[in-house]
Amino acid sequence: MTAGQLFSGDIGIGGPYDDEARGTNSRSSRQPPPPLYELCAERAERYRPGTLRPVILTFRALYIAVVLSLALARYALARLTGGGRGASRDELRGEVAAAAFTRLGATFVKLGQILATRPDLLSEGWIAGLSKLQDDVPAAPFLEVERTLAREWSHDARRELADLDPKPLAAASVAQVYRATLADGRRVAVKVQRWSAARHIEGDLSILEAFARVIDWLPGMRYMSVPGAVGRFAAALREQIDFRIEADNNRRLARNFAGDEVVRVPWLVDSLCTRRVLVMELVDGIKPTEVQSGRRELAQAGFRCIAKMVFVDGFVHADMHPGNMLFTRDGKVYLIDTGLCAEIPVEMRKPWSDTFLAVALGDGRRAAELFWGFAPVVHGDDFDGFAREVTAHLQTLRGRPIDEIEVSQAIGGAMGILRRHRVQVDPIFTVVNLAMLVAEGIGKQLDPGFDVYAGAMPYLAEAALMYPTGKTPNRPCGVSAPHTTVRGAAVATR
Repeated sequence: MTAGQLFSGDIGIGGPYDDEARGTNSRSSRQPPPPLYELCAERAERYRPGTLRPVILTFRALYIAVVLSLALARYALARLTGGGRGASRDELRGEVAAAAFTRLGATFVKLGQILATRPDLLSEGWIAGLSKLQDDVPAAPFLEVERTLAREWSHDARRELADLDPKPLAAASVAQVYRATLADGRRVAVKVQRWSAARHIEGDLSILEAFARVIDWLPGMRYMSVPGAVGRFAAALREQIDFRIEADNNRRLARNFAGDEVVRVPWLVDSLCTRRVLVMELVDGIKPTEVQSGRRELAQAGFRCIAKMVFVDGFVHADMHPGNMLFTRDGKVYLIDTGLCAEIPVEMRKPWSDTFLAVALGDGRRAAELFWGFAPVVHGDDFDGFAREVTAHLQTLRGRPIDEIEVSQAIGGAMGILRRHRVQVDPIFTVVNLAMLVAEGIGKQLDPGFDVYAGAMPYLAEAALMYPTGKTPNRPCGVSAPHTTVRGAAVATR
């Protein structure tokens, strides 16, 4: 759930088949060797599976505590020596957290990436720091990959590949991607999960869930519902390490865009897709800045792709960033890395469309009512003050041509106000806002005059016809609602 490398703009080498596998194999990108507890865990599991799990998890928990403590000490030292003054203080915090999460591995990299997509919870500085998260690790030995393939595929399935290049296209903490050719001559990408990735992630999730229960017992912390947040993160991450779910999401998106001649989803080799292996079309992607012709048309196609997911289909790629939307030299747009998708509840599709429309039209009072009314959690009690700030923010955008108003300005400013008034945005707003920000960023790279709001209007009109009614607000506006929590409001993920 990047959240960290989300707006890097780097498409990767030969088309990365997920941001989990966007590293390089150069010596300069290599990380330190794994900690001793990981080596011990691997050795113990090899000979006596499960017998030392409690001991291993205890050492892992201690290791996590040490890494986070050292990160805190590093931040304190930087502050004492004059680093991170003023506006950059939060960015320093984000950078220190990103370095610690990188050291702790896949689970914490994912956690950081998700946090980097929550401007309603963290400041711009924090998000800027977390956005520097990298998931670059040395490639696992090819013998380990062969061991995984032998476990996942039958002998007949293995013969469907004519060849498999042992040099990975990219490597990261959860998966590696290899170039291969099918027996019928088609070129494919083979995404293989690291042998011990699932076990390590499950162990980390167990530790995080235990930490959350302890935090929940601390005075004044129960209102934050930390166990619930960790539980949702754990559920999403467990789905991401089951590649069968990614394959299902891929197929659904392919059906949704079956009638589009430009927007594509890589085809799968179903007989070779398992829990730990995906085999799909190899797409040679290029960066938006490398597109030479038809830039305006591709900008419109990229936006059409995202707007259709958000406003019409209600099934959204929930890990949208420029690296997950590939452009090809023949003028096609491909969606990749579909491991995390969000199903927008039907009853929330009208509230989201209404919110986007209110922001686009500069209707601050209406936008404030929608944010406040549909928030899962509100810890503030000053709705009138909240509405005044939202209105004032949107008024600063009035009088400017709509094509000069950026989604990042309108939504980003509103997120800051939500954070100050302790109004937690519904998770679905986070998913769709991120998708719209990516649409705007890519659109303006291809076509500097690209107008997101004008492009969205036809889809908003279609959504209004498809979803004339929606969910009743969680609370009335204009009435104090401190510490109000609505259970079950989390977005459904696939």
